[in-house]
Amino acid sequence: MSEISKRHEQGMATRRSVLGNAHVDRAEANKTPFDAPFQELITEAAWGHVWSRDTITKRERSMMTIALLAGLGNYEEVAMHVRATANTGASRDDIMEALLHVAIYAGVPRANHAIKIVKQTFDEMDEEKK
Repeated sequence: MSEISKRHEQGMATRRSVLGNAHVDRAEANKTPFDAPFQELITEAAWGHVWSRDTITKRERSMMTIALLAGLGNYEEVAMHVRATANTGASRDDIMEALLHVAIYAGVPRANHAIKIVKQTFDEMDEEKK
C-alpha cells in the first residue's frame, strides 16, 4: 500500500473517530468529481497527518481547532468542531477557555461571535439528547 493510501486510510479512521460516521458518510455522499481532490487533501493532510499524531490528545487538538477557527473568523466550521467534542473529550469549560484566549489574542468580536455559535450548537446538541 502506498504512503498516500496509508495516510488516507488513517485519515478516514481519525476523521470518523472525531466527527462521527454520520457526518463523514454525508460528506462522502456529497463528494463530487470537482471537490474530490480537496476531500483527499483534507483527509490525508488534516486528518491523516495532523489529527492522527499522538503528541497531544484529541481533546487538546479540538480546543486548538475551535480557537483557531474562531480567531481567524472561520465560523462556518465552528459548530461542526463543537459537535465533535462529544468524541474528543473537550468539555464545555474547555471550549470556553479556548474562546477566552481568542478574545484576548484575536479579538473580542471574534470570540463573541464564536460564543454565539457555540451556545446555539450546545442548545441543538442538548435538544437532540432528549
